[in-house]
Amino acid sequence: MTINRRKFLKAGGATMALPFLHSLPEAMAATPKAGEKPDKKLVIMYIPNGIVRRCFFPGEDMAELPAFIGGFNADKTKEQRRFKNNPGIYDLEWTPTMEPLRAHAKDITMITGLDRTFKNGQDVHAQGASCYLTSLSPLQAAEQGIKHPNGRSLDQLIGDKVGHKTILNTLEISCNGFRAPKEPIEFDNISWYGPGKIAPSIRDPRKLYDRLFSKDSFRAHISDVSDLVLADAKSLSQRLSSEDRSTMDEFMTMVRNVEVRMAKLEKLLADADVTLPKEEILPRGEYIRLQADLMLLAFQTGITNVSTFMIGPERWDATLMYEGVFDKPVQHHNMTHNQKGKGYLELAKIDLFHMQQYAYMIKRMREIKESDGTTMLDNSMITYGAALGDGSTHQYYDLPMIIAGGAQGQIKQGRFIKMKSGTLNSNLWLTLAKLMGLEMESYADSHGVISDLWT
Repeated sequence: MTINRRKFLKAGGATMALPFLHSLPEAMAATPKAGEKPDKKLVIMYIPNGIVRRCFFPGEDMAELPAFIGGFNADKTKEQRRFKNNPGIYDLEWTPTMEPLRAHAKDITMITGLDRTFKNGQDVHAQGASCYLTSLSPLQAAEQGIKHPNGRSLDQLIGDKVGHKTILNTLEISCNGFRAPKEPIEFDNISWYGPGKIAPSIRDPRKLYDRLFSKDSFRAHISDVSDLVLADAKSLSQRLSSEDRSTMDEFMTMVRNVEVRMAKLEKLLADADVTLPKEEILPRGEYIRLQADLMLLAFQTGITNVSTFMIGPERWDATLMYEGVFDKPVQHHNMTHNQKGKGYLELAKIDLFHMQQYAYMIKRMREIKESDGTTMLDNSMITYGAALGDGSTHQYYDLPMIIAGGAQGQIKQGRFIKMKSGTLNSNLWLTLAKLMGLEMESYADSHGVISDLWT
């Protein structure tokens, strides 16, 4: 058998990429030269329906609770309702929603003061998701002959640059477990190949697994790919150093663990009474973490270095079961419109739940070792943000944003950066593009980079 980092274990109709192994003869030839670093990774994590501002943004704990503002009036009174930033760099503050990130304080930065272009004439939620990574102003779209708002998105442009190193230029993931469509596709996708050409996100863990690790549809051949892969891995392990055998064992344990979890979720679906109007069957946290682990496997095995990750669909008026949070399913979108009284406290539980999933991803990336002994987190950037500053007012300003990871020493973390109010979030996207190696002076309606992020 001939294997190096870019080859695969093969069994029947299935294939599985391996992590980096130093002690294989051909892998030695592919070992990075002295000073050569692993590939950078980028994750754009998206949360739907905005956030509870007073539980997320430092200094807003006693802010007035927002009343519902629908239609296209969201931005009309923004100067009266905008959070007043004093630009500068500050220490991190641990608001209730930020609390799960306390253990990762040295690996994250919060950024406030970011706005995004808003266009009258399209639903605020659809525009929120579909324009999140295009950030294209109506004027620019008209000048370029592009049907606003869906141009080629940031992740695709970055994938064009770095994708030659991997099997897939980009990977699009959604944690939308609904079995029936509730909204147009624009509500469940943030990645675009170009105007009118959506890059559809993958919602089903089994389909995502097939996409990443199957040459053909392996379900027609085998029920558990790890059984056959392990047979090859066993003979391979005799040629590995003790360190690489440990790496291989950890990798295969992770693969089998993913298979076991997928089987459990599929049984839940198979046993469900689909004649009843149940909305989401998969346990929410378990489902999100499984999708995250599949994405990390794709990074670890060199399948891709760029991924979008929607933690939930925008709007999508249907019930979700947040296990360990509520006793019964709730409607996230509906709750965002009812924050008065104690309503915001119930809604903030979902924000906290989402943040816990982000913290899980950071933790896992810190645990995964790269070829030079650094961690995946050291070589990555993971953004966490929403297209709406608040789900009740549908505002397109004061957007929540956190960025984690070391970007190979190019980002100084552990800070709270307050940007001048009105700074466009396309400036952040331009910054990420440059950090990923793109030579570009502008992106969409950007007017510069966020220089305070750079070391």
